[in-house]
Amino acid sequence: IPCILFGMYNTGLQTNMAIAEYGASGWRAAIIETLGIGFDPNNPFANIMHGLLYFLPIYIVTLVAGGIFEVIFAVVRGHEVNEGFLVTSMLYTLIVPATTPLWQVALGIIFGVVIGKEVFGGTGMNILNPALTIRAFLFFAYPTWMSGDKVWVHGAVERAGTADAISGETILGSLAQGSDYSYSLSDMFYGFIPGSVGETSTFLILLGGLFLIFSKIASWRIMVSAVIGSMAMGLIFNGIVDAGWLPEYSKFHTLMSFPYWQHLLVGGLAFGIVFMATDPVTGSQTNKGKWIYGFLIGFLSVMIRVFNPGYPEGVFLAILLMNVFAPTIDHYVV
Repeated sequence: IPCILFGMYNTGLQTNMAIAEYGASGWRAAIIETLGIGFDPNNPFANIMHGLLYFLPIYIVTLVAGGIFEVIFAVVRGHEVNEGFLVTSMLYTLIVPATTPLWQVALGIIFGVVIGKEVFGGTGMNILNPALTIRAFLFFAYPTWMSGDKVWVHGAVERAGTADAISGETILGSLAQGSDYSYSLSDMFYGFIPGSVGETSTFLILLGGLFLIFSKIASWRIMVSAVIGSMAMGLIFNGIVDAGWLPEYSKFHTLMSFPYWQHLLVGGLAFGIVFMATDPVTGSQTNKGKWIYGFLIGFLSVMIRVFNPGYPEGVFLAILLMNVFAPTIDHYVV
């Protein structure tokens, strides 16, 4: 919930900052103008209301479209509607770009409910995280809408010089193209950067992780080992660059030289580690298995992030891959 509230504020902030540069367009801007709220990025209320106009439509469409299929399967199978869908719908809303078309939002949640969960027998039987299954489906089906380099650049900016959404690249997008970024460490830590709604504030994600640990809902072993894994892979890449084994003109140089610990401050890595990798249904069940499972998620996330500059965000692919291997890990641990 803190990630949602701050995410709405930051989405509105980034949008209003873009509007200050490019001007306003789109139906959201029309509503803001009609209500007389304004586009001042220094006005917290204006930022929250503008961000709400991005978050709320996606969340409502997710609840309606996904809820219909949840009810259909519940009726056919003769059981109650499982509240697990409310978790999936909330996480899904937080990990897609705020500019995702609503028809894609509906198609994605339907795919996640039916293919990601119900075909395996429903909640508790699925082998893949449903929210990440949706994210993968949308990424491979509609890559131009889901690409990691310019998820916030809306076509209206290029066509008319006006901003219907957040303008500018994510930090990972800039790094993948060999460019610098203009955000401070405090901006990255507290979340005042472009990104999907729920992923920007490492500070609030950390608080959420501590809550999940102390309430014994999520495994601290998975979180700690995933952090260790991501830093280990980052250290390896930093070492390669520092040793001079990679020429500066290489397309991998910028991301490989990115400080290893800062990988946790940008993109969806921290959010994925805390809220996705710890899913008790799709993760490893044994204590030793959780260490291996988490470590490989962090390790592979940074590896994919560096070696796939066309989409410099690997955490959802890494978690889905390890979802598949979790039973194998547990099997050999036992």
